[in-house]
Order: sequence, then structure tokens, then C-alpha cells
Amino acid sequence: MITITPYGAAGEVTGSAYLVETPSSTVLVDFGMFQGDKDDDARNVIPGRIHRMDVDAMVLTHAHLDHCGRLPLLVREGYRGPIFCTPAARDLAEIILLDAAHIMESDFDRRRRRSEQRGRKMSRYDQPLYDKDDVTQTLDLMEETDYGALRRITKDCHVLFHDAGHMLGSASIELRIEEEDGTERVIVFSGDIGPPNLPYLRDPEPPAKADVVFLESTYGDRDHKTLDETVEEFERILVEAVSSQGKVFIPAFAIGRAQQMMFHIAELIRKQRIPAVPIYLDSPMAIKAVNVYRMHRELFDAESTALTENGQMMHDLRSLVLCTSAQESKMINQAQGPFIVIAGSGMCTAGRIMHHLRNSIDDSRAHFIIAGYQARGSLGRHLVDGATQVSVMGERKLVKARIHTLGGFSAHAGQTDLVAWFKHVATNGTPLTFLTHGEQEARTALKDKLSELLNVNAYMPAYSEHLVI
Repeated sequence: MITITPYGAAGEVTGSAYLVETPSSTVLVDFGMFQGDKDDDARNVIPGRIHRMDVDAMVLTHAHLDHCGRLPLLVREGYRGPIFCTPAARDLAEIILLDAAHIMESDFDRRRRRSEQRGRKMSRYDQPLYDKDDVTQTLDLMEETDYGALRRITKDCHVLFHDAGHMLGSASIELRIEEEDGTERVIVFSGDIGPPNLPYLRDPEPPAKADVVFLESTYGDRDHKTLDETVEEFERILVEAVSSQGKVFIPAFAIGRAQQMMFHIAELIRKQRIPAVPIYLDSPMAIKAVNVYRMHRELFDAESTALTENGQMMHDLRSLVLCTSAQESKMINQAQGPFIVIAGSGMCTAGRIMHHLRNSIDDSRAHFIIAGYQARGSLGRHLVDGATQVSVMGERKLVKARIHTLGGFSAHAGQTDLVAWFKHVATNGTPLTFLTHGEQEARTALKDKLSELLNVNAYMPAYSEHLVI
């Protein structure tokens, strides 16, 4: 008997974690951080069942914080087993986890100083989830595994990574479990699946078969605009901003989205659709990620490989300014438009974009381009939903800036591509199907679509529900 329990991303899009229990071993697939508001922050703990279990191995689909963010917390509590991932996922996880630890330590120091000034004692709940030493130990446990290389991870489990096309090094996980009667059960975790034709990345490569599938459903209720339509809309926004000497701010996930936006800006400059205005990459994490991209060019698609190797990309981005220090970031506030700023975080929940929001969200000539998924409760979601006032770093601000939503730049597949990916996996028989990593409306719509097109009755599990396979 195999039991799988989701400890996150069940009816929501953050906190991905699946505890897989077989008669001989226990495997944890992802252990991501919950993101959104303060209630989500409070859920970043180790569930009791995982605390009580002797986890033999962990498998990581990719390096985004909502998939890897709780790994150091488990290591802090004593986990010393292997963590299997692709080489690029390991290198990007180092950047993301060290940044998360730095933010938590900085927030703690700020709260401690405030408490001392007010003569209050700190609660043990105010402590950071983990520190940089915990991250270092976590990285030491990571065992790099290439796409397509079958690898034994426990007594009765092998893992096979398939390119998910979502971010550099992202993977769909194929777990092959040897049952007690000698048969093999194939369980696939889609991870986050990317759409076709993302810059730099190769298209997703679905597994060929599965007995059980855990399928993401982030955009299970819709298709994005085509990439061509989205780039055209992006161009119109930039042309308008440049003509009015405006400022353009792009909240972007530092790894993946930031590089994608620079790719399209470079393309528009190359085609002389926009002039080479100053482009501020205001994210130390994104700047570090550029080096990781250079290290893993073997993962690029053909177009990006050519543009990088012949120097064209560097020429197109000659107006790029890398802002590593806080002082360089603050100097942007004094600059006159037109210019473009790319800064984290992508959901406007932390990072340098918060300072730009505070300074410019009430500027009618400013443009904020929301180009990625916004979790419920996040500031980015409030802006997308049309809020006329928002709270930014404790200040109440009127929203006078132009807010643009460009879903076509999403690194998540839309409904049609999710169905196509699933159909490929189901070529050799209909697998038992579970829909996760999506808000309830999205996964309900995907459930209906799978039933309509493929006669598949997918199940939508709840948090901590034990699924007996």
C-alpha cells in the first residue's frame, strides 16, 4: 500500500509538499514555503506527521521558494538524508534560500530593536524559521541528478527527472516504486509546468506513462493570451510610457521572470520598437541568477543559445544597469523617466519593489506591469483586482499609477497546455489523477475539462488528506 499526503498546495498555489509512504520507505517531494499574507506565514511549520516520520529521502521539483522554502527548516530540525534535484535547481536554490534566510534574519533584527525600544520581550515565535547555516547544511545534502537519468533513492524507489519547462532546472518527477509483489507503480508529480516557447527554456517533456498523476492547476480555468499578443501589448505599454517620459516598474520573480522580461525588452530594442532607455535590474538575486544561467547554457533552447553565444543579447541590453546595493536602488528615485525597473518580489510582498511602490504608486505617469501569478492576499493580487487604495510598508497609498496585467508572460501552462501535457502522460492508460497547486476555482475548472475531453474523473485533495493508492 502507498499513501500520499499533500502538506500544501491543495486548493492553493504555495507550500507544495507531498509525503509519500511505501511499505519500505518514506519520501518527501518538495517542501515549499507558504506565501501571501501573515496567516500564510504562520503555516510555515513542519507538520506533525512529518515530524514523527523518519523521512528517507527528499526530491525537489525546482527552486522557487514555494517548492523549496521549508527545506532548511526540516534540516534545522535534524534531517540529514539526501535531497535529489537537477544541477541547475541546486544552484538556483542556493540563491533563493540564502536570500530567504537573510530577509528573515533582517526582519528579526528589526523587530528585536523595536521591542527593545518599547521595553517588550520577544516571543519564540518571532525567531527566524532558519538561518544561513541551516541553508548551507541543506545545500550540502543536495545530490545533483540530470534529466533522464534513472536513480535509486531508497530501497524501493527510483526517481527520473523530466524537463518541466517552467524555470531553469525545473522538473516533473517520475517516482518508480517497487511493490511487495514485484510490480512497479509509477507516480508522477508534474511540478510546475511551463508553457511552450518560454525564453531560454526548452519546452516541457512529459513522462511517457503513469499509474498516478499529481497535476498542477494554477491556471486550470483559463488560457493565457498568446505570446505574440502579449509582446504586442507589452510594446504598447512601453511605447506609451517612453513617449510621456514615464516610469515603468515590473515586479518580477528574480529567477525566471526577470530574465524573461529582459529577453523581451532586448527583442523590442533589437527590432527598434523602443529606444534603448535605461533598464534597472534592481535585484541582487536576479543579478546572481544571471551567472547561473551562464553556467547552464546547455539547458537553453536553440534561439536563446544563438543570441547569447553571438553576443547579440549583450548588445541589445547595453542600457542595462545592475543595482546591487541599496544605495544604487535608492538613486532610481531621483532619476527622470523614461526608464524601466525590474525588481522583486513578483507578488509585491517583499523586496525592493516595495520601495518603488511606496514612491510611485500614486504617480499617474507611472506604470506597474504585473506579469505573473498573484497569490490571494498578496499586494500584487490587490492591485490586479483593481484596488484604489493599498497599504505599502505601513503607509496608506492611493493607486494613481497605471496597473497592467500581462498573463501571457506567465511561466505556468494554461488550461489547454495542461490538458495536452496530461494527455501525453495518459497515452498508455488513464492514470489515477489528483489536482493540486491551484485555487479551488481553477482546479474545479480543470477537473471539468479533463472529464469533458478525456473522461477522467480527477480528485481534488485537501491539505493533510491521506490518499491511499
